[in-house]
Amino acid sequence: MLTRLFGNKNQTNKPWATLEENGVGKFADIDDKALSAIKALGVTHIWYTGVPHHALITDYTEYGITVDDPDVVKGRAGSPYAVKDYYNVNPDLALDPSKRLQEWQALIERTHRHGMKVLMDIVPNHVARDYQSLSKPQGVKDFGADDDKTVEYAKHNNFYYIPGEAFQTPDPLPGFEPLGGETHPLSDGKFDEMPAKWTGNGSRAAKPHADDWYETVKINYGVKPDGSYDFPKLPAEYAQKDCDAHLAFWQQQDLPDAWHKFKDIALYWLDKGVDGFRYDVAELVPVEFWSFMNCSIKAVNPEAFLLAEIYTPPIYRDYLHLGKMGYIYDKVGTYDALRAVVEGKADTTPLPDLAKSLLDIQQHMLMFLENHDEQRIASPQFAGDADRARPAMVVTATVNAGPTMIYFGQEVGEPGEGDAGFGKASRTTIFDYWGVPAHQRWMNDGAFDGGMLSDKDKSLRDFYSRLLNIAKSESALTGDYIDLHTPNLSTPGYEGNLYAFARHQGDERLLVVANFDEQVHDFELVLPAEAVSKMAIDEGVWRLNELLYGKQNASLKVQDGQGAVSLSLKPLESVIFKL
Repeated sequence: MLTRLFGNKNQTNKPWATLEENGVGKFADIDDKALSAIKALGVTHIWYTGVPHHALITDYTEYGITVDDPDVVKGRAGSPYAVKDYYNVNPDLALDPSKRLQEWQALIERTHRHGMKVLMDIVPNHVARDYQSLSKPQGVKDFGADDDKTVEYAKHNNFYYIPGEAFQTPDPLPGFEPLGGETHPLSDGKFDEMPAKWTGNGSRAAKPHADDWYETVKINYGVKPDGSYDFPKLPAEYAQKDCDAHLAFWQQQDLPDAWHKFKDIALYWLDKGVDGFRYDVAELVPVEFWSFMNCSIKAVNPEAFLLAEIYTPPIYRDYLHLGKMGYIYDKVGTYDALRAVVEGKADTTPLPDLAKSLLDIQQHMLMFLENHDEQRIASPQFAGDADRARPAMVVTATVNAGPTMIYFGQEVGEPGEGDAGFGKASRTTIFDYWGVPAHQRWMNDGAFDGGMLSDKDKSLRDFYSRLLNIAKSESALTGDYIDLHTPNLSTPGYEGNLYAFARHQGDERLLVVANFDEQVHDFELVLPAEAVSKMAIDEGVWRLNELLYGKQNASLKVQDGQGAVSLSLKPLESVIFKL
């Protein structure tokens, strides 16, 4: 969830509005009723997005917090990924900003009481351009405090510099002027930074482009401007070594200062009760750092949930095995392929090979159809109707052995409508104060019972609840994958955009068949001899229990080593059969 939006009951939704006009959700809004409802949905972990104190426009000077400059803040509520103080949390989220850390810890404890784990963001690649921690522990120095600013690069500098040049704010794109063009004492097209620092996405211009991550500055991990490393590369054989060996290797090295700063930040939050982290743009940081960081975390909490946002498949295994990540986004593979099917831009043909390509790491792949970076399923730019993605969601939740993630509001068909200020509709804003209408109807003024949802929305949420609880409870979904799509391409009636596969572990066996078409399909699904053998199914007729809705009466007949199931799938219908 985007924490600032989750509990907001205000429905004003005025573009570029202040916190007072549009409202903001608080930690306290995520109460026992909310957490009970989330748990019942089938959730095991909550990623509270936007918790670290990031740059924002609301004035908190009475609490000793400096005012942020709108020229280097995106939106009015600010980007969750421009962290200003890693040792405290967003004051917007607290009923009493002076006790914001205590209120966050109370939410951590509430979440734990409901049997769920807590994840929060760590953004290792960049920090807010005006980073300054008010809450750092004794002995901790801010990023850049000891930097030599006369040089572009030094190993223990935290930032990269452009010596002799002052930072210049970018020329805003039309319609994206700071605060929508509203007058503000600091909104003057200037920000005092001498010398200028490299921008978060790596721009080395003193005046970055408006499309750059100009509100942030890039952290130096000992990567020289020419791309070479100022630290030893981790030997390839360490992919097979455990974290004790990794830490022993790094203890012998002189490591860049930023490595230690981020390790200390992670351990600080573990000590507060956080169970794991989602790492923003993790691939922009060297894999060697992740070996050091993640093994330091696992030395404290071996079960920590460590999730990396990475979009480059060729490096997945390096970040898992050398970098000791727990999970990686399956975005450019499964998400992109399923989205193309839903949009009618592709068929299901690539799906089996895609699943097979990940078999050795499938338990590490985090699956999703929505998150804060992606367009809402129900937006016109994606499916236009959340129901059209039901088969894609079934595949998302069952095709791999790893975790499945949903974004708050997805389960009730939130379309992401309305331009909130900095950004255009189709994604729910992460930059401005806003209400999320479909989610607010489920929230029902704090009852968290769906009392204001339409029948269509209630049906969708019921579907998500059924599916996620199956995904959580069926052990076959942590086992092996068997392609049933390819063997059935010549089966009469198995045509159009169907996708079938089996999942099995031990005596647990599931058959999953999804119909992406808006038409009925009648066919006999064939289980070839190889599949029957792998799942150790004996000759005879076996009853199939349909787990999603229990409405399909079907049986698997195995004769002469081959199986067959007679099926009739309605438009957009999926079935999950248990043998």
